[in-house]
Amino acid sequence: METKPLIVERTYHAPIERVWKAITNKDQMKEWYFDLSEFRAEKGFKFSFVGGDEHVQYVHLCEVIEVDAPNKLSHTWTYENNSGHSIVTWELFKETEATTKVRLTHQGVETFANGDPNFEVASFSRGWNSILGESLKNYVEN
Repeated sequence: METKPLIVERTYHAPIERVWKAITNKDQMKEWYFDLSEFRAEKGFKFSFVGGDEHVQYVHLCEVIEVDAPNKLSHTWTYENNSGHSIVTWELFKETEATTKVRLTHQGVETFANGDPNFEVASFSRGWNSILGESLKNYVEN
């Protein structure tokens, strides 16, 4: 079965350094993303966080697999008690001194399919579009 990665792109009115810091600094991440107890943009660094909706929370287990500051960050994305495995890649492109394009690619989302609607591709798509289209945008542009 051939699958396509989930890709979300947005352009922000913010310099690339600001956007990079927003996606790699744990204190900034908790302002717009998830509250991580620890995070370092270093290959091999493992981190976890809890996220979900008003009905259920999931433990996310991740490991940084590639860092090319301030252009690219990739990490695994798995769930405790779920056999699926995926990779999230953040790519940043400096368009001008004051604007940055972000491309988020989430590969392997379909491996989580287990009948839980929270693991459907459409759910991930809504989540990433909200995170990039609202949360990150509001954070880096203000």
